Amino acid sequence: MQLTGISAPTGGGVEAPTKSVTGELPWIEVAGKVAPKDARVLTRLFLDRLQVLEEGTHEYQYARNTLIEMNQSLVQFAARRFRNRGSGEMEDVIQVGTIGLIKAIDRFDLSREVEFSSFAIPYIVGEIKRFFRDTTWAVHVPRRLQELRVELAKAKDELAARLDRDPTVKELADLLQLSEEEIIEGLVASNGYTAGSIDLPAGGDDAAGDGRPGYADTMGECDPAMGLFEDLHSLAPLLEQLDDRERSLIEMRFGREMTQADIGRELGCSQMHVSRLLTRTLAKLRTGMTV
Repeated sequence: MQLTGISAPTGGGVEAPTKSVTGELPWIEVAGKVAPKDARVLTRLFLDRLQVLEEGTHEYQYARNTLIEMNQSLVQFAARRFRNRGSGEMEDVIQVGTIGLIKAIDRFDLSREVEFSSFAIPYIVGEIKRFFRDTTWAVHVPRRLQELRVELAKAKDELAARLDRDPTVKELADLLQLSEEEIIEGLVASNGYTAGSIDLPAGGDDAAGDGRPGYADTMGECDPAMGLFEDLHSLAPLLEQLDDRERSLIEMRFGREMTQADIGRELGCSQMHVSRLLTRTLAKLRTGMTV
């Protein structure tokens, strides 16, 4: 297969680095311009090599940096989903998404036998979502009300300086040429810009220091066993749908904690055959749990 923009590393010249930099990897002059089809092939090659390289070496840095540049299209693909969401420049979103890409590169394991793109997209999207969660409104508020909050803040400052007191709703409405109902709606929506701390006393800021319990003190804690209970509750009907042999395998492997070799001896079959049966049975259960 002919890969565009790629050449084998040479020992000299201006455009290609020395072999001490690229090692056994091909030299890619502009990684961001590699065609998507070629990028998939090269990504696996570079990831495979990255796993055996010593961190901090020139070849390791070359492999890792090339993987980041070569897979920027994944970041751009994920970022397009957020182009009309909240505040933040697209450049910031791309930078945050790249952090997710780097995490995916560092944590990817070729033995998973999945495409790198399928593995990386959730990391990229997750990082972008965290960015919006941490930098935008605490609750979702329509864009017009977000913009009205800014105008209200300016109007309140202007009127407070002029009147030497907080302005009334009517005075704000007159200045901004809006109805009083719109002003009230904007003031209420402004409360969604920041979330109050659950560590505050239950009476609010005015009650701080008077010994009252905080909101957090009145909240129940998550039972760590609840998730396990829900999983087992969902799993029970799926186990009933298995045949006798499949249920026996599950019971021996996870109930009696037998090794695959022990199960094979008891059933009179090879360990490899037991492994295949378990893989198929667990895949069936996993599919049922995610439907």
